[in-house]
Amino acid sequence: MAIIHPINASHKHKLSRKSRSSISGAKLCLLALLGVSQLGVAASIKPLHFEKGAVSSKVSGILAAKQQDTWYQFKAQKGQFALINITPLKGTAETANVGVLHMPSGQQDGSKGGIVYQNCLPETGTYKLRIARNLMATQGGKAGYQAEVIILPTYASQDLCQ
Repeated sequence: MAIIHPINASHKHKLSRKSRSSISGAKLCLLALLGVSQLGVAASIKPLHFEKGAVSSKVSGILAAKQQDTWYQFKAQKGQFALINITPLKGTAETANVGVLHMPSGQQDGSKGGIVYQNCLPETGTYKLRIARNLMATQGGKAGYQAEVIILPTYASQDLCQ
């Protein structure tokens, strides 16, 4: 078992070559694991389509038993007003009611059930929406969801985003 000692910034400690190598190896493993987990997410992200001239897009689906989440993505501009609403899907015993909006910079915002985001978008770029089951209220069965994403054009968002 490894014993980890915190390094006090006010004291200079010399690490042995073996210790530096172990730390570098641990960092490399952590980066590799993070990369693999992001590849899994990126491979399964579904585009969220808006018909020409539409401000709203609706999706629905079912998370398989034990599946934790699903992802959608869309492009938007800074200053556009967005509203994301997640509701139950009829005919499913459980609901995937957690919605988290991932901004282009990596920041996140969201909540459980109903309106999970209602604000002006802070950045221009690709947004990712994670829809997940509430792990505190699940039996691990199929979980349905319906999500509506409304994004107003910039000109219609001006009064809301000032």
